[in-house]
Amino acid sequence: MDFIRVLELVTGVVLIAAATYDVFKSVVLPRPAINKFILVRQAFFFTWRLWKWVGDRMSQTGPREGWLATFAPIGVVIMFGAWAGAYIVGYALAIDGLRDQMRPVPSDLWESMYFSATTLVPLSYGDYVPEGVAARIFTIGESATGVGVAALAITLLFSLYSSFQRREELVVTLDALAGAPPSGVQILETAAELKMRDRLGTTFDEWRAWAAAVLESHLAYPILFYFRSSHDNEAWLNSFGAVMDAANLVVSTVDGEAAGSARLTLTIGNHLVEDMAWNFRYSGEHVVGIDRSEFDEAVARLKKAGYTCKDDNAAWEHFSKIRIKYAYALNEIAKRFAIIPAQWIGDRSYLPHRSGRGGRRVPGRKAGSASPTPR
Repeated sequence: MDFIRVLELVTGVVLIAAATYDVFKSVVLPRPAINKFILVRQAFFFTWRLWKWVGDRMSQTGPREGWLATFAPIGVVIMFGAWAGAYIVGYALAIDGLRDQMRPVPSDLWESMYFSATTLVPLSYGDYVPEGVAARIFTIGESATGVGVAALAITLLFSLYSSFQRREELVVTLDALAGAPPSGVQILETAAELKMRDRLGTTFDEWRAWAAAVLESHLAYPILFYFRSSHDNEAWLNSFGAVMDAANLVVSTVDGEAAGSARLTLTIGNHLVEDMAWNFRYSGEHVVGIDRSEFDEAVARLKKAGYTCKDDNAAWEHFSKIRIKYAYALNEIAKRFAIIPAQWIGDRSYLPHRSGRGGRRVPGRKAGSASPTPR
């Protein structure tokens, strides 16, 4: 066996091992891992930037959101397509390095690539037959790999869509309480208006469990971050941010019996934010994310709704101390995924919400129409 054949064989084995390691860390290993999607990470990120660039040039919200929402399912296809391509090339190089063990002997690398692709699928027509021991081992290994990758793809799809649906259930139910786009101040106002202040603790408990579930599922399978909420004026990150702001206001600003649940929710929520920042390589910048005037406006609304509020300066200091733990990362992630801005979450250069209360969904409003009229 000459040097070129040995080099092909070694390169093929390395590529097969790298793809197998990447699939194991990304799909089989059910926990966060550094450098997931080693083989496809940069291609994945480049495709998302291109996708977002096209979406940013769409003037209407509905088509833009529809376009951005297609990325995650396509991303799954890209992911498995990249792994399948790596396996095909890897096994083709190995078979080409062992071409003397094949009958007929492949004339070049492209013939070996053809044999590799039909074996992985598998759709082998029997026009090439391995006769040597090593060639037979690689052929059997590739056939088993194809079956395994297909099984993992089906299993992962079920897992992804199950996690996505569980995430969205609570996002949809929050709509009645928080408005759309959601607002932390709106949560407290609506609870007071409907005489449900005693139920705020239950809401915080539900979202604490939600944050723990998202922490486990989205960090284990980061592609879930790219699955967008499917309802008008809603985004899971905005809903989460609204609950965090509501819990922050309960702890720092208003007197109420839900403070204990709010503190626990902030603890788990901050854990989720820290891990998301770690996943997307965001450094923790100490910024509150809102102006003092916005906070004062929120306090005035809460007092009008019937809440007893603490001293404004002390409340602002306490509120700021809590919010710097999660505001920067949430805003950066919202901008990364081009999420429609909510009251205090998202692109702060676009602030139509400053003059209103976040608003509720207008009955009959369709995707792509203007933002809801403030109440």
